[in-house]
Amino acid sequence: MSQTTNHLGQPIGLPVPGWAARPRPPQTPMIGRYCRVEPLDVERHAADLHAANRENTDGSNWTYLPVEAFSDLGRYRAWLVKMSSGNDPLFHAIVDSSDGKAAGVAGYLRIDPPNGVIEVGHINYAPRLQRTSAATEAMYLMMRRAFDELGNRRYEWKCDSLNAPSRAAALRYGFQYEGLFRQATVVKGRNRDTAWYSIIDRDWPGIKAGFERWLDPGNFDSSGRQRQPLSASMPVRP
Repeated sequence: MSQTTNHLGQPIGLPVPGWAARPRPPQTPMIGRYCRVEPLDVERHAADLHAANRENTDGSNWTYLPVEAFSDLGRYRAWLVKMSSGNDPLFHAIVDSSDGKAAGVAGYLRIDPPNGVIEVGHINYAPRLQRTSAATEAMYLMMRRAFDELGNRRYEWKCDSLNAPSRAAALRYGFQYEGLFRQATVVKGRNRDTAWYSIIDRDWPGIKAGFERWLDPGNFDSSGRQRQPLSASMPVRP
């Protein structure tokens, strides 16, 4: 894109014609072929989520989260009540269509309507959800709402720089690495350097098409195994 200048010849940002603050995410479900992503309801989702999380017997899912694994359902419910009591973060449960049970959570946070920016975070997939078509579709559905329904300009992903699976997932889902925020926070008494990733609106059409190619039933054999990886469907970065 060519740069614009003001009357003094100084470079300034490109205009954003007709820009207005974007709507906040609605608290309605996002329904796909393999999963449903719906606003978290502690009464309906907590027990299923807790049972699914207990399958992560070594606690590794919680290493980079701000809390440790919950052995007790009551404490987990209380934490979910606290975390889902407001509208930022806006927690969602990921319900696998194959059995109707919640097996993961993800949220919208740092919701910035005036600038059209939203972040996805607080992602925690139980073992039964990991590496499934439902897991990938959940991220697609949340992106689609952010861009297609709400008209945001920027969608963010941030994680502990040491969290290799999260960093790999961000790239797999089409995010672009933007840099490292050193000594960004203290989590569980430890330093956290935060890796930043984003998708912007002009990236989205190609990424959306890549997700849809991968999620097409024809991409899976009779056993549910993918024929082509998501990376093969995503646009090639310049």
